[in-house]
Amino acid sequence: MNNINCLVVEGNITREPNFRTTPSGFPICKIPIAVNHYYKKAASGEYENEVSYFDVETFGKLAEICAKFSQKGRGLSVVGRLKQNRWKTPEGKNTSRVTIIAEKIEFKQRFNKTSDDEAEASSAENENAAEEATAKALAAAAAQDDNEERIEEEISQF
Repeated sequence: MNNINCLVVEGNITREPNFRTTPSGFPICKIPIAVNHYYKKAASGEYENEVSYFDVETFGKLAEICAKFSQKGRGLSVVGRLKQNRWKTPEGKNTSRVTIIAEKIEFKQRFNKTSDDEAEASSAENENAAEEATAKALAAAAAQDDNEERIEEEISQF
């Protein structure tokens, strides 16, 4: 029986994604994100911003979609699970890194600078809405199509 390993994070992409394929042609996309958490300090009453950085990995059709729609600064929501990779350095030191394996990604709407021309602003909004709808539909379809056993098999080849 599997234990529960599920999380939801929302953040912003910090760098351009890293897209590659395995030797067998299976797509992988790694997206670095920053997640902000604001809280109020009890002693001083001042607000503090805590930033956490994570690597999100996507596979298969979802990886191809993420490579196309992910740009630095864009917001996204990720539903996925944690995976810990462990290895030994050449010096023999045990090392590990935790990544997020995405099962579903939702891209946040991009906001363009608006001009005084309302028609131009409206056109940009319509283009954004159409692009967002396409990205959501493709990401949902890709998440349903990917076979988790195949993904795990491809990952284990590294």
